[in-house]
Amino acid sequence: MSDAFIVCSHLSFSWPDDTPVFTDLSFTVGSGRTGLVAPNGAGKSTLLKLIAGEYRPAAGGVTVGGALGYLPQDLPLSAEPTVAEVLGVAPVIAALDAIESGDAREEHFATIGDDWDIEERTRAQLDRLGLADLGFDRRLGTLSGGQVVSLGLAGRLLRRPDVLLLDEPTNNLDLDARRRLAAVLDEWKGCLLLVSHDRALLDRMDRIAELEPGGLRSYGGNFTAYQEAVRAEQDAAERSVRGAEQELKREKREMQQARERAERRAGNAARNLKSAGLPRIVAGGLKRGAQESAGRAGHTHAARVDDARARLDEAERALRDDRKIVLELPGTAVPPGRTLFRGEGLRMRGLFAEPGVDLEIRGPERIALTGANGAGKSTLLRLIAGDLQPAHGTTRRAGGRIAYLGQRLDLLDAGRTVAENLAAFAPALPEAERMNLLARFLFRGAGAHLPVRVLSGGELLRATLACVLCAEPPPQLLLLDEPTNNLDLVSVGRLESALAAYQGAFVVVSHDARFLAEIGVARWLELTGGRLRETGGPTGT
Repeated sequence: MSDAFIVCSHLSFSWPDDTPVFTDLSFTVGSGRTGLVAPNGAGKSTLLKLIAGEYRPAAGGVTVGGALGYLPQDLPLSAEPTVAEVLGVAPVIAALDAIESGDAREEHFATIGDDWDIEERTRAQLDRLGLADLGFDRRLGTLSGGQVVSLGLAGRLLRRPDVLLLDEPTNNLDLDARRRLAAVLDEWKGCLLLVSHDRALLDRMDRIAELEPGGLRSYGGNFTAYQEAVRAEQDAAERSVRGAEQELKREKREMQQARERAERRAGNAARNLKSAGLPRIVAGGLKRGAQESAGRAGHTHAARVDDARARLDEAERALRDDRKIVLELPGTAVPPGRTLFRGEGLRMRGLFAEPGVDLEIRGPERIALTGANGAGKSTLLRLIAGDLQPAHGTTRRAGGRIAYLGQRLDLLDAGRTVAENLAAFAPALPEAERMNLLARFLFRGAGAHLPVRVLSGGELLRATLACVLCAEPPPQLLLLDEPTNNLDLVSVGRLESALAAYQGAFVVVSHDARFLAEIGVARWLELTGGRLRETGGPTGT
């Protein structure tokens, strides 16, 4: 599989409304593991669909060297198929069963071909991905979202592809499943093109390819090396911008000085000519010559100013829009000894085992709540928030406000603008202060007046955070349920900077170990087997 490759030549693609996605895009991806990064909406998933043949380009072509396996971000699977059918091994297993029962018809041997070991290979692949307990006849509708993703990957790997396309494969995976996926990809020998916002997974890649408006740019090394290279580029770009700004100022200053000198010379010349008593025709000729000379000098300086402005524009285009959210939120501060929540013996039918879950949140604690998919993490957050009442047990909350941000981010009124939503959350705040706050959340000018329904995922998160963190009264306990799902890397960084300014307590459910480390989590809780236990640090990474 060392010869596996992907070649895209002069690829162009537009949506049905003629909105262009790619124009004349050309690149080659060879063997090894390549992580594909870009902001949301840049076309990463669309590019994978073009390579996989699900979309047809308007121009150009795609060549894939070897058998192709493609795992999309949203698997188009119904609840009815069995595990064997999803894996594509059902006919072979049925033929093997028929032969074992004494049916030696030729069609069964043709179906099996060289796959006499299909059951052993399938079981080994399922075990590698943490699915060893799945029966071949189990229906897809009984599996969790993470199990469906892992099963889809197992099915692709069983076909022994040379080229593998993966679109956000860690979405919906818990920490254990992420670790297993990483181990599988560590052993990959073919050509892998991976779209992901998972920084830990991207750090296992051999190279990072960044999708830009003008093409695909490749960086050798993993994601950490890519970040360092981009940081160095941005430092150089900022120096270029500063230099270009100074050059533009200098050229403008010199043009103004040249104009003033020309005006003084023209005034002096007019007075001298008048006093010299020269014939009118001679004086007129000298005057026109002086004016033409001044005009040529003015054009020269204007051209230099235009050139300097063009160099400044080019330098500014090299700068990235990676602005951070910079806040001060003293109103969210919580005294260290204050108890914000206490739950004792909390039980919910089918989730928490006897004698129930005990949890106390005190002071400005930063808590990570981990556990396998289906363990009850989201349910526990809703119990803390008061959205659910326990079947058994008691809860007590302090008087401060608790804010719960669910996975769907549906707190805001989609029909209102960002500014109108903030006014609803903080009606006593003067409009000028509200606009200043929104600017700190990177909603400046017209951006503050965008309807919420048109916002991207990262913009919606920023708008929600602005309304929640700056509400009246501000929250002293913040509950976050998988906040980085479907966010691009820049948006994740902005979320981290916003949480750095928050001075209250928070409980966050996340499988992103790098994100949890960046936001200063100091207390780790794991839900396992219906019980909540302190782990003292991240598990499953």
